[in-house]
Amino acid sequence: LLQDTGIDPEYQPSGMLVMAPDEAAQALAWAARQARRVEQIDSCACAALEPALAEPPASALWLPEVGQIRNPRLTRALRADILRRGATLLEHRPSTGLLRTGDRVTAVQTPAGAVTADAVVVCAGAWTAELLADLGQATEVHPVRGQMLLFHGRPDAVRRIVLEQNRYLIPRRDGRVLFGSTLEQVGFDKSTTAAAREELYQLAVSRFPALRNFPIERQWAGLRPGSPGGVPYIARHPRFANLYVNAGHFRNGIVLAPASARLLADLLLGRAPVVDPRPYALEAARP
Repeated sequence: LLQDTGIDPEYQPSGMLVMAPDEAAQALAWAARQARRVEQIDSCACAALEPALAEPPASALWLPEVGQIRNPRLTRALRADILRRGATLLEHRPSTGLLRTGDRVTAVQTPAGAVTADAVVVCAGAWTAELLADLGQATEVHPVRGQMLLFHGRPDAVRRIVLEQNRYLIPRRDGRVLFGSTLEQVGFDKSTTAAAREELYQLAVSRFPALRNFPIERQWAGLRPGSPGGVPYIARHPRFANLYVNAGHFRNGIVLAPASARLLADLLLGRAPVVDPRPYALEAARP
């Protein structure tokens, strides 16, 4: 994308430390099956990898191959790339419903009129269930608010992605540090709260004291598309021959996006699927 568009999504393989001692055996077994690098390290190795940690744990998991990307910059690069390739992008045109005849969806209804298509993919995030509500096959996708903080730091003040329970820290190339996030069942409310700001700030500076030296540049909230067990829906709709769904990725949308899009494209184009699609079917049982 950088080469083709001139927009840098800022991919960097910073590695990830995971503070989850109870999940070490499960993680190492997964790594062995998938031929991935996951190492169990002690507190000394942890402190060497991330000196900014206040109290390195006695044991942690180290995933050296994990990378990161700047989501908004990736989106801008993708937008430029699809326009360069000749796609038509209709922005600021909300989808208000699906028009159908028999077992086919014929168009997407918008305030500016219907948009026809041979195939329709619903990837509307937390709003997916509302868009599909009257089609007869429930998708249990619901909004989960996540509030985050962005510290205006300096490069290398924090070096690694760190994950502990539901909280994560991501150091960007320019020194900014992202810390999040809350998990709130508040419907479609994207507002931020002072209580969440204080909670996140205190957690961040207690775990990474260096962050006390940097101002909070921004606080914001997003609506994650929650789904049962965090397992997304990636499938053709069982009642409509040309309707597909790709939604419900919860907190892992950017992580799962390449494989998720590949699987959906395989299903839509009739190719051999890159992974077994059955666990992601709309009618599949979920945890």
